[in-house]
Amino acid sequence: MGFIKCPRCELNYIQEGEQYCSVCKREMKGEMKDDPFELCSVCNENPALPGKDMCLFCLKEMGKNPDRTPDVEDGEDASAGAELELEGVSMMDEITPDLSADIPERELGEIDRELSLEETAEEEEENARREEDDEEQM
Repeated sequence: MGFIKCPRCELNYIQEGEQYCSVCKREMKGEMKDDPFELCSVCNENPALPGKDMCLFCLKEMGKNPDRTPDVEDGEDASAGAELELEGVSMMDEITPDLSADIPERELGEIDRELSLEETAEEEEENARREEDDEEQM
């Protein structure tokens, strides 16, 4: 007994004796498969509310204490994160890789020549001139 594609969806395979695949049968009966629920992003214990990323308990706790952020643990001070001062981009040292240590000087020169845009432009100009000369000769 072989397998054939479902005549309704043409996606799933069924055995030759069956009329429709199990997915199509569920859809025709009106049954919908329940999606797995997501856990609360704060406590990771309770299921999250639909359309939210937190459970009812954590949402109520956030409502009671609105200045508390979900990523701060009870033992940590919330103001400690606010005091952290970041350097501006202009004050940071620019990170430049040391290419001389990775690639020998001889090979680096070869790579530069191979990737040179000037040489490529010259070759393109020469090819264009040749094509023009060929067209003029015809």
